[in-house]
Amino acid sequence: MSKWLWLLSRILRRTWFRATMFSLLAAATALIAIVVEPYIPRDLPTKIGADAVDNILGIIASSMLAVTTFSLSTMVSAYSAATSNVTPRATTLIMEDSTTQNVLSTFLGSFLFSLVGIIALSTGAYGEAGRVVLFAVTILVIALIVVTLLRWIDHLSRLGRVTETTARVEAAAAKAMRLRFETPHLGGRAPIDPPASSTAVCSERIGYVQHIDVGALSDLADANEARIILAVSPGAFVDPSRPLAWIDAEGACDLADPVEGCFTIEDTRSFDQDPRFGAAVLAEIASRALSPAINDPGTAIDVIGRAVRLLAIAAGPTDETKAIAYPRLFAADMSPDDLFDDLFNPIARDGAAIVEVGMRLQKALLSLCQLGPPAFARNAARHSRLALKRADAALALDEDRAILRELGEAVARAAIVRHNRP
Repeated sequence: MSKWLWLLSRILRRTWFRATMFSLLAAATALIAIVVEPYIPRDLPTKIGADAVDNILGIIASSMLAVTTFSLSTMVSAYSAATSNVTPRATTLIMEDSTTQNVLSTFLGSFLFSLVGIIALSTGAYGEAGRVVLFAVTILVIALIVVTLLRWIDHLSRLGRVTETTARVEAAAAKAMRLRFETPHLGGRAPIDPPASSTAVCSERIGYVQHIDVGALSDLADANEARIILAVSPGAFVDPSRPLAWIDAEGACDLADPVEGCFTIEDTRSFDQDPRFGAAVLAEIASRALSPAINDPGTAIDVIGRAVRLLAIAAGPTDETKAIAYPRLFAADMSPDDLFDDLFNPIARDGAAIVEVGMRLQKALLSLCQLGPPAFARNAARHSRLALKRADAALALDEDRAILRELGEAVARAAIVRHNRP
């Protein structure tokens, strides 16, 4: 995805954008009766009693303002609950929830529709035929409000809950993971050492790489017969001393600014191109659940299962015959070592004293041994050993240690078998 399309997608996910579009549509709908009035039969108003629209619009205006205010307070409460009980890093996903945005936009749009209609009626902008059109549209708006209220009641039972928020984090991480797995090396070639004659491109900003426009980088490389070697991946923390990329071409200095413009650097990380961020947020949810203040090992066990599903996406065979989309671009691929560390280190550390968490962790590592490539088996065995050491230091009963040790031995055996398998 290009940088501008990515920025546009971020705007489209904002609550204010959808609410603005609904509000403009609502105002235009309320005024459309003035345009179509000449085409309405003159005797129709007396047949349906179009004068009733005044009272109906008044009811909608007063009730929708109250409902919108209540919905906004509920949404803010959900954000606070997610921040306190899950993690502040997941709040962004709740704010981008399409159902919540549609509900708030519908309520606000209905309020503005009724308000514009009342103003137009009080100024005499509608004739008798225009009132018929406004009456018909008002009935449709009422039906939309009823359907939206029913959806909102169902959605409120899940909004901000730990399980729902964790599922959103998993979905965002899985989407990014699937994208990175389907396009190894960001669509380019495997990384190479930058030649001594290449030019480093650094950023004046300090922050996280949120997005890399690999298509634009490839176009720059093709147009200038250059090779561009990426030094960072989405999610990396950069400063002016750390190169973003290396340019191997004549006149590389002239390409430095355009290449730098292909990198979006902000204060926080983003889920879109960064599967490791989603993995880290999942581990943070489990770590917070294991804290003494919350004491919810069930959530940690749930996260371990989600971690297995997430890593299973990258466990399949890579299609080596797939054409390289950007042959002049060189980028590092995602390391299984980093993913395993992001997911399992916090859980093993904070859940070392809880035997149920340790058992589920060892079983998850055993599954990953059998599911993934040899790199998965190696990492699973490594984390199994680390988790056992932590558990030995934290558990009080020898019986609990024996249970975990037996599971750890099963992981070690599976790793050896997977390593020797052709």
